[in-house]
Amino acid sequence: MRFTRLFTKTRKEAPADEPSRNAELLIRGGFVFKEMAGVYSFLPLGLRVLNKIEAIIRDEMNRVGGMEMRTSVLQSKDVWEKSGRWDDKVVDTWFKTKLKTGGEIGLSFTNEEAYSNILKQYVSSYKDLPIYPYDFKNIFRNEARSKSGMLRGREFYWKALYSFSRTEEEHAVFYEAMKTAYRNVFDRVGIGHLTFMTFASGGSFSKFSHEFQTITPSGEDTIYVDEKAGIGINKEVYRDEVIADLKLSKEALVEKKAIEVGNIFSLGTKFSQPFDLQYQSDGDEMKPVVMGSYGIGLSRLMGAVVEVLSDDKGMVWPETIAPFKCHLVALEGASEKADRLYDALTAAGIEVLYDDRSDKSAGEKFADADLIGCPVRLVVSTKSLAAGGVELKGRTEDKPRIVQEAAIVEELS
Repeated sequence: MRFTRLFTKTRKEAPADEPSRNAELLIRGGFVFKEMAGVYSFLPLGLRVLNKIEAIIRDEMNRVGGMEMRTSVLQSKDVWEKSGRWDDKVVDTWFKTKLKTGGEIGLSFTNEEAYSNILKQYVSSYKDLPIYPYDFKNIFRNEARSKSGMLRGREFYWKALYSFSRTEEEHAVFYEAMKTAYRNVFDRVGIGHLTFMTFASGGSFSKFSHEFQTITPSGEDTIYVDEKAGIGINKEVYRDEVIADLKLSKEALVEKKAIEVGNIFSLGTKFSQPFDLQYQSDGDEMKPVVMGSYGIGLSRLMGAVVEVLSDDKGMVWPETIAPFKCHLVALEGASEKADRLYDALTAAGIEVLYDDRSDKSAGEKFADADLIGCPVRLVVSTKSLAAGGVELKGRTEDKPRIVQEAAIVEELS
């Protein structure tokens, strides 16, 4: 990608009404466009990051037997009345609208009812289970407060997988597999070292649910972490009996602020029973399907990565989800050599953002490279060529080093 063909531009300042660090940097870097509070459009750079996060999650979901599909955003009133969650007194974050032909529909705020209603048509025997469908889709929630940028959106992009099992025991095995899959996701996007599986309220379904919380001073949640054990407890269930039940020591637990980046729940039969979602066992007995829910907000996760890994210069993307692996900067007098290097990198399959602008100073180009935050910066200048090659500097490194032009592709491959 050449900078001169990228329609977005970097900005020195974020909108005055954007208090969150993650959205400030993403807007300034040209990754997202703010439509209104809690609603963002993904620009080319932002979409590249989002797509890479999606690919990682898809890979981990497929590894545990997930089957990808796509559910509708438009939701039927009749379906949601079966579970009692159409009522605004029960769920106060619905976006609803009227059909011109009459009747009312809602925009998805979650997916339990949608999946149960679909699976009812395809599950009848124990031989049909277990099933682990999932999808990526936009979700809509009429949040009263949307002041945390990508972390609390009125429209956001997420992945939800639902497990449909024959027994609690079968569900528990898959639930444990999903704990591992979620850890893998957060490791692969670069925040695993800051993310803790955190015990939270299980509601009426189980003793606990599990959140995955990423430590940051700007987080909205309060958790208590045992760093040695690698687990945390949400403030909502931080009680002596819970600490004892988890065999933790209160003295080892440290209070932290954190961002929730994923959650998994045991749902029991709460959403299968209203839809008469049953199967015939091998003993010819009709039994309700046991369900679980596993969610990750991709746009929220993207914002969390920015929130925890950025520095005073801009974003610091892990290589796995960076928009480009390297940011190539051409300085005055070296454009021809930079063009040649760009062609060589592209031919080798190395993702490169090429700052080929002729109307920007070296300082402006370097500042933009730091703001955009690709893992590697390459600088081609008369000075670097005189020294024998190209300047190469990691995003978090203090000093560049000279690498011979012929060795650059091999170094970055």
